[in-house]
Amino acid sequence: MSVRRTSLGRFRSAACVLSLVVGAVLGLSGTGSAVGPVAGPARAASAVEALGIAGTAWGVDQRTGTLRVDVDSSVSAGDLARLRQVAERSDVRVVLQREEGRLRTLVSGGDGVFAAGLRCSAGVNVRSGTTYYFVTAGHCTDAASTWYTTSAQTTSIGPTTSSSFPGNDFGVVRYANAAVPHPGTIGTVDITGTATAYVGQSVCRRGSTTGVRCGVVTGLNATVNYGGGSIVYGLIRTNICAEPGDSGGPLYAGDKIIGILSGGSGNCTTGGTTYYQPIQEVLSSQGLSVY
Repeated sequence: MSVRRTSLGRFRSAACVLSLVVGAVLGLSGTGSAVGPVAGPARAASAVEALGIAGTAWGVDQRTGTLRVDVDSSVSAGDLARLRQVAERSDVRVVLQREEGRLRTLVSGGDGVFAAGLRCSAGVNVRSGTTYYFVTAGHCTDAASTWYTTSAQTTSIGPTTSSSFPGNDFGVVRYANAAVPHPGTIGTVDITGTATAYVGQSVCRRGSTTGVRCGVVTGLNATVNYGGGSIVYGLIRTNICAEPGDSGGPLYAGDKIIGILSGGSGNCTTGGTTYYQPIQEVLSSQGLSVY
């Protein structure tokens, strides 16, 4: 089952605060192709999305009406000029912010859960009745039908049963091999339920590449354009780093899971920004629960 999201509905339903992480705020003057007048924060966000610029992420702070647009290192001067035109013609405040590195999904090949040519991280084990599954990133399951415990692909875990990417970024894999353990834990943490993220919340994430890393939630309802037509909506933003292979890993606070890692920019040497698919939407749409 796939569930698609659009940015406009999400902007109306949730607040977003995207904090400054690195670099200086970019100037709002510039030249480029003409952009007509833009009214209201949701319309400004839609205008940014319509530009189709890969390497951008944005969200509306509904307390202030500000639209913050994060821009990675791949965005050209010409595309920056187009973004500035949206800012100049908007009747709301638009802040452009340069981020280090490139926004990307974080798939790789090493430890974790494996499919042909890729490695991701299992997010959380869940169930429906007596059938057990794990949740991971949709950009992982979208590319693979069968999952294994090692890169040698000698021990099968089971098949992908649901995948939603882009729009969302989650996938579900069924445990079809009774010999593969599936405890209701993240590392040594017994997961007892789910939680809704809020700005300023202290959180940790776990991934197969970089282990456990902690930080805070810096924004809600963010939209990320990874390029190639892959736009994901309604994401949680944090100041926690991640690296390739961490995709699909869990974001949690205490014994509550909050989200699944979609992607980000930067790395765990110099720091980074990461984005997460909210877990409650996944479980609700798929009829699953933690245990």
